[in-house]
Amino acid sequence: MKKLSTSRIAAASVAAMLAASPALAQDRTFTISWWGFNGDALQEIIVDPFQEMCDCEVIFETGNNSDRLSRLQLRGGEGVDVIYLTDRFSQLGIELGLFQPIDRAQVPNIDELYDLAQTPQGEYGPAYSIGRVGIVYNADEVEAPITSWNDLWREDLAGSVSLPGITTTAGPMVVLRAGERAGVNAYEDPDAAFAEVSELQPNILTNYNTGSEMINLFSTGEITVSMAQDFALGRLQAAVPSVVWADLDDGAIATLNTINIPTGSENVELAHQFLNFVLSAEIQQTLAERGVDAPVNNGVDLTEEQAAPWTYGDEMISSLNQIDYVPLNANLTSWIDRWNEIFGM
Repeated sequence: MKKLSTSRIAAASVAAMLAASPALAQDRTFTISWWGFNGDALQEIIVDPFQEMCDCEVIFETGNNSDRLSRLQLRGGEGVDVIYLTDRFSQLGIELGLFQPIDRAQVPNIDELYDLAQTPQGEYGPAYSIGRVGIVYNADEVEAPITSWNDLWREDLAGSVSLPGITTTAGPMVVLRAGERAGVNAYEDPDAAFAEVSELQPNILTNYNTGSEMINLFSTGEITVSMAQDFALGRLQAAVPSVVWADLDDGAIATLNTINIPTGSENVELAHQFLNFVLSAEIQQTLAERGVDAPVNNGVDLTEEQAAPWTYGDEMISSLNQIDYVPLNANLTSWIDRWNEIFGM
């Protein structure tokens, strides 16, 4: 494994920039909006060194994507300096006019990222982490391996599959895959796509809204197959070791976690420096090695064991399908109604 230096190298480079910036005053706060997961690790890897560099107090706003974006909207884009969101919700924030373009000259580490992470939503925030949505199944219970999204419709899986709810990150992807199965664009021909969703319904035991719900369904033996995001795989296999990630011929679906600077940020220059810090190879390496986030910096070098839980490497990342959230968000309200009619919700 290539050994990289610790986060303090990245800290030193940013500290030099900060020292050269007389406009950065003492006694100020810098507010990060994020989920609140992995608090101890993020405090050590990101918050403490950045706090030392900026000579400021870092404070937090936590919650899920929807709640935090709603709070930002209610405040007219003010109250936080950077906000972490999944790509579906960051696209909503862009459409609501809540984020400002990123000055890439102030974030040179963007150039070190995988292409799909550099400008996932135009001139706005880059991705700092990547994941994938695919299919997991209990190899001891499912007779034939699952190798395609179309396998979800197999007759031998009747009543044994769970799907993510339509309002979750992965839920709308079911409709997109149903459209692919029908040979249509789900945005242009939703009738054909939802006809395939109806065909899938006999195989579905239930919809789930959290990873914990899905893991519990496997643990109790109620389901043998599910759509899932890869970040849940470790906990799922700890609960049911015979569950495996399906190697799909038609590819898993990329999910990106982004960082944006709201229009009302009071520390815009510092926010750009924070982005550059978080995207550095050193910080990304440490986050991956500590099991916090999958890296998007091309300079990160992981052993096979370190890389096992992550969406990582050129080959895997180039195989992923990508989602355009502009048409998805525009169609989601009508999709939710049609979904609920099929699944009786």
